[in-house]
Amino acid sequence: MTEQKKPGTLYVVATPIGNLEDISYRAVRVFKEADLIACEDTRHTAKLLHHYGIDKPTVSYHEHNEAARAEELVAKMEQGLNVAQVSDAGMPGISDPGYRVIKLAIERGVPVVPIPGASALVAALAASGLPTDSFQFLGFLPARSGERRTLLESVRDAQQTTVVYEAPHRIAETMKDIVELLGAERPVVLARELTKVHEEFIRGSAAEVLQRVQQHELKGEMTLLIGKSERAAVPAGRKDIASRVEEIMREGSVDENTALKVVAKELGVSKSEAYRELQRVKRKK
Repeated sequence: MTEQKKPGTLYVVATPIGNLEDISYRAVRVFKEADLIACEDTRHTAKLLHHYGIDKPTVSYHEHNEAARAEELVAKMEQGLNVAQVSDAGMPGISDPGYRVIKLAIERGVPVVPIPGASALVAALAASGLPTDSFQFLGFLPARSGERRTLLESVRDAQQTTVVYEAPHRIAETMKDIVELLGAERPVVLARELTKVHEEFIRGSAAEVLQRVQQHELKGEMTLLIGKSERAAVPAGRKDIASRVEEIMREGSVDENTALKVVAKELGVSKSEAYRELQRVKRKK
C-alpha cells in the first residue's frame, strides 16, 4: 500500500511596502527554505530577493492568471513542495492577489501559514491621529464616479474610522466628493509614500486636504483615512427616511417631492442630502 505523501505548506508572506528593511527575520528564513516563491510580479520580487541574497525559483501569480495558477500551485503543495506567496508590497490578499490560492489550499487540506509584516493599512492608521479603536477597511475606491460617490455616501454616518486606497490621478476628484457628500469639516488624513523617502501625512478637514491636493500634484501610493461622523447615530426604533416620506405623503396627500422637503426640515439637512439618503435606503430594500 502506497503511503500518502504529506502536503507542503503555503506561506503567505508580507513584504516591504517601500523600505526594504521592513521585513522580518522569519520572512527571510521562509524565503530561503521554500521550494518556490509565487509572485505578483517576478521582476519586482527579484529585487527584494537579490537584496537579501536569496536565490530561489519564482513563478508569476497575479490577477490575470489567478484561477489557473492557483490549481498549479496547490497541486505542487499536494506533492509536498513548500510555496511562499508574495504580492508586490504588503500582505497578499489584502487588496492584492492571493485569495484564490489560499482558499483552494484550505479546501485541499494544505496548511496555510501567515508570515506577518508591513501593511499600508496598519501603518497609516497607527500614525493618522484618528481613532483606531474601531475602523473599517474598504480596499480601493471604485474608479467610476457614480460607484465611488455611492460608496462614500454609505460611510456618511459611520461611527468609526474608514480606510481606503486611492490612485494619485483620482485623489482630487475623490476629495471633492468627500467635501460635497460628507462635509467640508469631516476629518481626513492622506498618507502618501509610506516608509519611502518622501513619506507624507496630510492631516486636516476635508476642505483643507482638498485644497492641498489641488495646489500640488501628488504622486505615489496613497492611503486615505476618513474620520468618523460627528452626527449622532440614528436612535433605535426611529423611522427610516423612506418610511417617514411615505407617512407624510399618506397623511398629507402630497407628492414625494413635497414630503421630502418636510423630512429634510425635520432632520435639519438640505433637500439634496435627504434625497440621497432616500435613494440609499430604497436601494437596500
